[in-house]
Amino acid sequence: MVKDIIDKNGQVQAGGKELEVLKHYFPQCFTTEGDFDIEKFRAALPEGTNITDETTGFNFLGKNYARMLTNMDTTTLIRPDIEHNSKPENKDSQNVYISGDNLDALQHLVKSYSGEVKVIYIDPPYNTGSDGFVYEDKFSFSKEELAQRLDITPERAGRILSMTKRNSASHAAWLTFMLPRLSFARDLLKKDGVILISIDENEEANLRLLCNDIFGEENLAGEIVWKNSSKNDEDYISMQHEYILAYVKSKEYNVGEWIEPKQGTDEIFAAFDKFKAMHGSDWKAIHEEALKWYKQFPPSDPIYDSKHYNWMDERGVYFASDISGPNYGQYTYDVIHPITGKVCKMPASGWRFEETEMKKKIDQGLIHFSDDETIIPNNKTYLKDTLNQSLTSIIYRDGRVASKRLTSLMGTNCFSNPKDSEIITKLLTAIGVDDGDLVVDFFSGSGTTAESVLNIRDKKVKYILVQIQEDLDIALARATGSGKTTIKNAIKLCDELNVPHTIDQIGMERIKRAAKKIREENPLFAGDLGFKHYTLEEPKENLLLKMETFNPDKDVMTDITADDFGVETVLRTWLVADGYGLTEDAEEINLNGYTAYYKGNHLYLINPDDKFSAGSIAALMDKYNGEAFSPQNIVIFGYSFGFTHREELQKNLRTLKDGSKTLTVNIDVRY
Repeated sequence: MVKDIIDKNGQVQAGGKELEVLKHYFPQCFTTEGDFDIEKFRAALPEGTNITDETTGFNFLGKNYARMLTNMDTTTLIRPDIEHNSKPENKDSQNVYISGDNLDALQHLVKSYSGEVKVIYIDPPYNTGSDGFVYEDKFSFSKEELAQRLDITPERAGRILSMTKRNSASHAAWLTFMLPRLSFARDLLKKDGVILISIDENEEANLRLLCNDIFGEENLAGEIVWKNSSKNDEDYISMQHEYILAYVKSKEYNVGEWIEPKQGTDEIFAAFDKFKAMHGSDWKAIHEEALKWYKQFPPSDPIYDSKHYNWMDERGVYFASDISGPNYGQYTYDVIHPITGKVCKMPASGWRFEETEMKKKIDQGLIHFSDDETIIPNNKTYLKDTLNQSLTSIIYRDGRVASKRLTSLMGTNCFSNPKDSEIITKLLTAIGVDDGDLVVDFFSGSGTTAESVLNIRDKKVKYILVQIQEDLDIALARATGSGKTTIKNAIKLCDELNVPHTIDQIGMERIKRAAKKIREENPLFAGDLGFKHYTLEEPKENLLLKMETFNPDKDVMTDITADDFGVETVLRTWLVADGYGLTEDAEEINLNGYTAYYKGNHLYLINPDDKFSAGSIAALMDKYNGEAFSPQNIVIFGYSFGFTHREELQKNLRTLKDGSKTLTVNIDVRY
């Protein structure tokens, strides 16, 4: 519980998580005093392994501080939105929306979803100087304490604390903000998982270096340039694009077969049908019509990329593609032109196919010949056989398209610069999300990623979104220009919905409206259109004080109860901590009038022990002696369970070792 976490966080140092990994896999490399022996580590590696002291390094003020944060746990609790979650469309949903700070959310999520996420898409703050990003966290270390924890000088510790406390927007502050979040993101990804990160030129270079540090440079999958603007209002070079940086968890497991459908193929087929109706089998005339038709499309149009498909025959539209040999001079022979009867010009490197295969292709009409033998023949590559292509590195889509679509859905312009759901759907589909896959977005903003997942109708894909409860009234006070109008519209919408003035409320409403639109347009669609909602909350200050001063070894009584947090809140926080996630519920168990909660390998005793009697213990023993009840962990809310009841429970559980069931049960008291 919270006190346990506070006590544990007090001992955290940078690198602790990495040290635990080494202890797990290389215990022989540690001395009895717990020191790491690098020479034993060298000996444990395969013979011939090179260990180098050379490193390019990537350091910034706050890096060790950020690494320390990855080893700390959150003290927040997970409060379920009971009214929302009990609605018919939500009660069985596998989708989740979390209101709260994403660092806290990630610290919860890794306990239940580590290694289970297929794709993470995030659109973090770009640190443009006008997007409102400033670094701030909730920790209050002294200069001396931080210097000791990070093993640095007090002067450097002071510089770090100054950065974290003065609302800095420097590059170092942004990197300090991003590092722990991306570290947890990596922990969440499956072996073949992918992370996609939107960014612009302000932090793109730093983000790539940071991701190389966290995911490994070898796992860079590529970078997409998204041309989304036509503005011309900057000095030197007008920036008209953003980036989407892509990394995989491991290229060993994700081999990168990312495929997308070619766009514009329906229009191309329709145009050639029209040309054929005009010219019949005059293939050269159809070719001339096609060349003129393609000229109308700018480079930003997807059809422009297919302009080489400008020939047609009885089989359909084709591209007269290169036929030269892959190995210089491997296949050299004469090819006779079917009209002139003369030997055709041969590619400098020879033919691609061996002679018998070439003759077969010529007989089948699969080789394209020009008017005479002076031009090298070509292979025919048909458009109908190449409707898919590798995911391309350039996307042309005006950013205003997404804004207009969201405004239409919400009935007002209430969010600036939302990401395009169609583009994210395209990326998720190209990556190959499948039934049961989980998509996470912990900078969810307007909720675009949820709608993007809902648009994948042929697969049962789940999502988890996280959005901090940013106060719109505070945002309005610091906004300028058109941003003020947008925020005013958002506040007005919140008032109409009778919800708090926070961004997460806008995001949830967007998901609800997108789901409603899908239902209306697809009445027979039976997919998951709901979501469960949770809010992350810190214990109230008076409770924190009571918990910090409570000593379970000395104090017998306390006035802290589960009701101070909410039984459902304590239960859900524990379920996530024990790996059961945010969508699976515990079963209520009646122990002679005392309600316990049972899930998997855990039995939770949260309610006050005033109803926990000898009869409750007897009922529990009866359940253990049954066939389908064998939780090996009994988790107790320490503040509301007295020492006497715990001792009595422990004494009775010992009998299980002597009985026919032979089960060892661990009692876990949490504070």
